[in-house]
Amino acid sequence: MLGVLTVLGVGYVLGAKAGRKRYDQIVGTYRAVTAHPATKSMIDAGRRKIAERVSPDPSMVKLTEIDSQTTVIEPDPRA
Repeated sequence: MLGVLTVLGVGYVLGAKAGRKRYDQIVGTYRAVTAHPATKSMIDAGRRKIAERVSPDPSMVKLTEIDSQTTVIEPDPRA
């Protein structure tokens, strides 16, 4: 617990010394990087992967097509 407080204190002091100008510079760089289409697609892909892993819903597999408008699906037994 003391280590966490020390790290937070050091971060606060260094941040205060850097000032608002440096903070705005860091935020501007972050926004420029995350606004780029390639970065957005990578972030979205990562979020989808994480969501698939933690989803409580079972994966569904297509089993049988009854007619052109109706298909039977059920949970994947391997998942």
